[in-house]
Amino acid sequence: MFSILADAAGGSAAAAGGSMLIWLVVMFVFLYFFMIRPQQKETKKKTAMLSELAVGDTVLTTSGFYGAVIDIADDTVIVEFGSNKNCRIPMQKSAISAVEKPDEAAE
Repeated sequence: MFSILADAAGGSAAAAGGSMLIWLVVMFVFLYFFMIRPQQKETKKKTAMLSELAVGDTVLTTSGFYGAVIDIADDTVIVEFGSNKNCRIPMQKSAISAVEKPDEAAE
């Protein structure tokens, strides 16, 4: 009698372990598609944006300033702010949050 109860308890523990494994897999898939994958896509998009950065582009910095790129080095950019041509600030490329290409029709 006791061996039958022990076998039944062992079988339900194995079934509970299997269902727990299934839930862990479902949770990982959920985390991947709703958290990890969008973050990877955003990182690729920002890397592509910064690799296409060129002199003359208008940029928006992470602090909210608009400026024009006047020089590009490896990981730094010199940005000119405002209509005063004396305000040139070197900053890291990672501080750029958006890039706007100049209009071809304006030239």
